[in-house]
Amino acid sequence: MSSAPSNIAVSEPVAEQTSSGLTRGIDWTGAFWVASGVPPLVLFSIGGVAATVGKPLWLVFAASIAMGFVQSFTYAEIAGLFPNKSGGTSVYGAIAWVRYSKIVAPLSVWCNCFAWSPVLSIGSGLAAGYLLTGLFAPDSAINTWQWTLLDLSAVKSGLTFRINAVAILGAVLLVTVKLIQDGGILRSANATKIIGISAMIPLLLIGVVPLITGDVVKANFLPLVPIAHDAHGNVVQGAWNLAGWTAIAGGMFLAAWSTYGFETAVCYTGEFKNPKADTFKAIFYSGLLCVAAYTLVPFAFQGFLGLGELVKPAETDAAGNVVTPAVYTGMLAPDIYSGAGVAAVMARMVHGGRIVGAVVVVMLILAIMLSIMTSLAGTSRTLYQASLDGWLPRYLSKVNAHGAPTNAMLTNLGFNLVLLMMSDYVFVLGASNIGYLIFNFLNLNAGWIHRMDRPDQERPWKAPTAIIAAGTVLAFVNLAFMGMGADVYGEGTLRTGLLFALLIVPVFGYRHYLQDKGRFPRTMLDEMELSDGSGLKRRAGILPYLALALGAVVVYVTHRLAVY
Repeated sequence: MSSAPSNIAVSEPVAEQTSSGLTRGIDWTGAFWVASGVPPLVLFSIGGVAATVGKPLWLVFAASIAMGFVQSFTYAEIAGLFPNKSGGTSVYGAIAWVRYSKIVAPLSVWCNCFAWSPVLSIGSGLAAGYLLTGLFAPDSAINTWQWTLLDLSAVKSGLTFRINAVAILGAVLLVTVKLIQDGGILRSANATKIIGISAMIPLLLIGVVPLITGDVVKANFLPLVPIAHDAHGNVVQGAWNLAGWTAIAGGMFLAAWSTYGFETAVCYTGEFKNPKADTFKAIFYSGLLCVAAYTLVPFAFQGFLGLGELVKPAETDAAGNVVTPAVYTGMLAPDIYSGAGVAAVMARMVHGGRIVGAVVVVMLILAIMLSIMTSLAGTSRTLYQASLDGWLPRYLSKVNAHGAPTNAMLTNLGFNLVLLMMSDYVFVLGASNIGYLIFNFLNLNAGWIHRMDRPDQERPWKAPTAIIAAGTVLAFVNLAFMGMGADVYGEGTLRTGLLFALLIVPVFGYRHYLQDKGRFPRTMLDEMELSDGSGLKRRAGILPYLALALGAVVVYVTHRLAVY
């Protein structure tokens, strides 16, 4: 960790200048419709969480969205401190940390980006899978052919790098979304408003219809204990012991990737017509939408489908090692875990027959496309602002004639075209979520750091101090979920995520020390209150360093306590 010295040199702007910056073209409703792509993320994670925790599924999602809602108030306050910046909460939080460490600040931005970015590949893969299984038989050639390029078993058992029909069709969907977003945030907001209305309809039906029709079965919720596995890998009833809490931590870890995502609503502060008024409204109303979606949909899904029954026992070798996992129906079915079968189940939940079911699947595909648009819009603006602030390479700060950060979007697109060829999307989600919870930890602590270092700065909206304190506590709780629960999704999940987070070190080193000769852009220095040549006023003292040390201890201890 490199502490930011008090004598950082003042320089002229060194970020690449463009003919035009981001355009102030939307109000909070525009950001709300872009962020409406967050509720459909339940389609990405509900299968993985269900297979991890079993019957506490609905409780995990309810607890997770409640935590996300509390945390969002810290994000709303710090976003209001910088009404002229884009890029979202990771950028606003990084400004708090850069006073104390040059490397921790870009780490926050980097972790947020690589956490949100895989929404593109996972989402386009799911949408492509829904289309292919809807148009062709599961055992048809187009659904079964695969060209394996690389065996990645060293990272996770069974993981491969391959090309198949899902990867190809998913790539087409990604390019389509990118072309829409090239028109700027106003066109994107208008497009997502139309898609958003279409996407919310099936989610609301899925959450409400089973309650009305009586398809929510009480037996599917009890006994309220996590699942466990016997020596042969078969699912058995668990208990509230250390193994059970490890499963719950794994569920809370994965659910957070979806439920916390509405913080993307403040990515567009630099594009709001009235940022002081719009910032809080955007994240508050987006949060209310997500509270409804993430409580109703998992509850109805579990009540309708149930945990499932054993179809085929696990096969073991002579040494007792599991060769082929057991196969189940219900929430434990393989296609529910992967997400490929979630849409088909949700279509049955509305009791509309084959035609209505097909319409629901199409609308769920639109919902996923909305999630992809949300992710591409948010992460590209984070990359753009990080480039302007001197943390990421200069080329990312280029915008096109419509004010869209085109180079950032192209970079995002290229990265996800590669991820599309990964064979296990749940592993990708888990590894990327390591970054998301690191960002979450740094940003929630940035709330009290900004309070201490900027006590007199105007705050368009100020969160109650108790909420800031609660967010700080939850920051460490999330690290506990990460340390204990990440490797539930594969032994190398935590290690892979941490290694990917560390890639920011050479990237930032290239930008800051080679491109910028160790100096920050003037705009960044203004926000650090250094452009007048005065020294740093780091009122938080050693507290940020103690928070980092305690966070590392929490991850280490909880990882050692986990029972897989």
